[in-house]
Amino acid sequence: MLYGRLPAGDFQAGEDQRLTGVEPRETTHNPPPDRQRKDVNSRGRVLVALRHEEPDRVPVCLAYETPRSIAERYGQTYDKTWMRQDIYAVSLAEPSPDPSIAEKYLQDAPEGARINAWGVATWRSSTGDTFGVAGPLRNMSTMAELEAFPFPDVGADQYAAHLAKEVEEFHKDGLAVQGAMSQTIFELAWQMYGMENLMVGFYRNPDFVNCLLDQITVRKRSMALQFVRAGVDILRLGDDVGSQHGMMLSPEIWRVFLKPRLTSIIAAAREERPDIPIFYHSDGDIREIIDDLIDIGISILNPVQPECMDPIDIKRRYGDRLTLWGTISVQTVFPFGNPEEIDKVVRDYIGALAPGGGYIIGPTHSINRDVSWENIAAFYDAVNRYGTYENSR
Repeated sequence: MLYGRLPAGDFQAGEDQRLTGVEPRETTHNPPPDRQRKDVNSRGRVLVALRHEEPDRVPVCLAYETPRSIAERYGQTYDKTWMRQDIYAVSLAEPSPDPSIAEKYLQDAPEGARINAWGVATWRSSTGDTFGVAGPLRNMSTMAELEAFPFPDVGADQYAAHLAKEVEEFHKDGLAVQGAMSQTIFELAWQMYGMENLMVGFYRNPDFVNCLLDQITVRKRSMALQFVRAGVDILRLGDDVGSQHGMMLSPEIWRVFLKPRLTSIIAAAREERPDIPIFYHSDGDIREIIDDLIDIGISILNPVQPECMDPIDIKRRYGDRLTLWGTISVQTVFPFGNPEEIDKVVRDYIGALAPGGGYIIGPTHSINRDVSWENIAAFYDAVNRYGTYENSR
């Protein structure tokens, strides 16, 4: 039997203000560019595509880096016209972790580990490209222990004081802005509690898991409100719940424990601004829950990992309801292909996915150091060559 305690709407109006100190205030959202012009600027291009209309060019966005940082990594000159980036991300400032966490919950974390606001310790592996993780709740089992933990006030006004100005500056430059709130519930929960603990806890300790997920959700609701009030164009949510061959957890477990909580966050954002596009990221094959995601208000799916899900099939089935964002693989073609193969993949996906709008092209995840500059250059060459709508059919 599954135990999910939080149906949609269980959070009462104002609860996030009581728990996290977010005061109601007027939303500051700049109006979108003239809807009659499709090519005003990057922001206009993105908003047109998100309405499933055809802008002047296919919008492009890297997953986590910026084009400038990529060019600098490879010792190349940054050309912002050629390495176009239509969407940039903003984040809330992060509180310092409670001073008691390191001593009380992370005594065995390696020296030099970084501890974030939620008490999750991370440290680099010997390669420098992966991380070890230790969660502060990993040795807990009782509700009393969990209730004593100092959860952070991540959505408080002081951590969002810079957001509206930052969004305004991007908008002045004609750029679209996403509020970065990935690792929304599931990933943060397993990092805090441990993956095995969480997976077993869904069945054997559901009260503990529900309490943990509730503590995370109410704080993520307050963060979502801060992003919306600051005027972001897109709210970015996400949790990696897919593997290469299907869901990491059963769709039933996801629907009981995670779907209602995501619904709660989205409802809070949409109450503030009903038309805000909601982005959802999950690596892997999540076809079993795409209908659920649409049902709760997701309008953008990322990264549509082609090793696991066929982007053309997803476009055919859901293209009238979802914008596809990503699709260019960092698992296969970016690291192991050649420039000619990059060119073909970009051309083929633009040809199949761009018509009618609803497509933002980009790599499916970070561009790692095993990707050659030649392949990165081929990606941008191809986006510029094929990405105009007169060439996308």
